[in-house]
Amino acid sequence: MSSKKHSDTAIDLSKPYAENTIRLRGIFGFAIGLVLLIVVTFGLMYAFLGALKDSATEMADPVNPMAMKDRERLPPEPRLQLAPGFGVESERGRLNLELQAPSAEYIELKKQWNEVWEHGKKDSKTGVMSVMPIEAAKERFLAENAKAKMGDDAEKSFKDSQQIVSDSSSGRMASEKRR
Repeated sequence: MSSKKHSDTAIDLSKPYAENTIRLRGIFGFAIGLVLLIVVTFGLMYAFLGALKDSATEMADPVNPMAMKDRERLPPEPRLQLAPGFGVESERGRLNLELQAPSAEYIELKKQWNEVWEHGKKDSKTGVMSVMPIEAAKERFLAENAKAKMGDDAEKSFKDSQQIVSDSSSGRMASEKRR
């Protein structure tokens, strides 16, 4: 009775195991289709890459106006002494200190400061002395015969300059005298 019940199925109940029928035609067909799809995809990508390279060579300008110059690519000062571009700006131009001692920058700046301190500095645009030595400034000030303020206003400003704000007034009024 059980054999009649299952006679229309593909399972053979007279065997103690289920027979497995593999259809290799379907597997081989899928593998061949997959290989063909991969080959077509690689071919299309290769053609697309060639088209992109052609368009890039056509569009490439010899000089990019937004490209940074070598000087602009350097990091801001101060730089390491052995780094490219290490140097000091001076009136004579840029001094290259790349392979100098680490104190070379200080020595050069000290020379420039002493030169300005002793001889002053003229403005390159107007030619007028913009920084002058202290002795020259004193002589110039004394030659002008500057008049000192006199009277009640001068005494009031002198007294106000000696007073300081104390903590006890919470910053509201100057209450202590400077010694």
